[in-house]
Amino acid sequence: MTDSQISRNRHLYNPEEAIGVIAAQSLSEPATQMTMRTYHFAGTAGIQVTLGLPRIIEIFDARKDLATPTMEIHLLKEHQTPEKAKKVAENIKEVKLKDLLISDVIDLTNLEIICKLDPKMMKQLDIDMDYIKKAIKLKKVKVESEGNELRVASTTLDVKNLHKLKYKLLELHIKGIKGVTQAIISKERGEEWIINTLGSNLKKVMKIEGVNPYKSSCNNIFEVMDVLGIEAARNAIIRQARYTLDEQGLNVDVRYIMLLADLMTFTGQIKAIGRYGIAGEKASVLARAAFEETKKHLISASIRNDYDDLSGIVENIMINSLIPAGTGSYNLYGHIPMGPAKPAAAQKKEKTVKKPASKKATRGAEKKKTKVVKKAPPKSKKAGKK
Repeated sequence: MTDSQISRNRHLYNPEEAIGVIAAQSLSEPATQMTMRTYHFAGTAGIQVTLGLPRIIEIFDARKDLATPTMEIHLLKEHQTPEKAKKVAENIKEVKLKDLLISDVIDLTNLEIICKLDPKMMKQLDIDMDYIKKAIKLKKVKVESEGNELRVASTTLDVKNLHKLKYKLLELHIKGIKGVTQAIISKERGEEWIINTLGSNLKKVMKIEGVNPYKSSCNNIFEVMDVLGIEAARNAIIRQARYTLDEQGLNVDVRYIMLLADLMTFTGQIKAIGRYGIAGEKASVLARAAFEETKKHLISASIRNDYDDLSGIVENIMINSLIPAGTGSYNLYGHIPMGPAKPAAAQKKEKTVKKPASKKATRGAEKKKTKVVKKAPPKSKKAGKK
């Protein structure tokens, strides 16, 4: 046998082998050795990204709100320069009014907020005062500007509302993509410039000029599904899980991760591995009760009059029966060679034949059937002579 045939045979499995249990064990055992640490991207400021066990839990629990959502943004060839890459990063990073602020003062006499903005920062980000005034879409507010000063007055004569207005004003979104708080440029994979972000919005990033939509990705699986579809989400689960395990030095066969990713996405939606996902939707009542919330499943099953056909592995283990896996998946039927087998129709006819009657009954029946014929007596010779 060649080396390729030997390696191919190593990855084969026998019919009805419990590959689900093997995959679960192969993933769960290394996960117990994972640490709870975070990892830095190389960069001037550095981005802390959740990895290790918390990240594995996020992936397989299918969580929508991640601790550290990130994006890896690739650029087109014509934007592969530090200056152009920096410009793309500036268009992606969220800019709030407080980022442009030099100082802010609350004028209690005139009930207005005076904000002094940084003209250098505004020029760098290509923002003018008219652009900022259009971005302020607050109700019951009067906006005026003078040089680099922005004056915002409240129409409601209330000091308490003025402090609330100041907080809303400083947190106001001016430019970039909401939620993307950091965007760091780094040179990776040879001569390619890449932007790593803290915060994600894949749909809006795809529309920014200079971004390569075919290579850019994010670690939020639900965003990948919304933008690129369920198959892309499946690949994202495999890639993210594999990267997290490899980063910790844990060698897990990719086929186990692929099996789990298929299980999470085969319905067309992303489902978690847990009581609110795959484990909670099993057909067997006993299998659901064995996982979590035992009382709840048993009581609801008794109310609904549910029936368990004991077709799975877990429920058969619970009742100490042969599990439908391995050799227990087959029933052996045989025919004992006692002569030529008769067809089913002939066997049915034999079963319907009546039992023979008793000897007395047969004799009585024969007597009834036979007719007694009496012969006339022969004529005498004397009578003939007469």
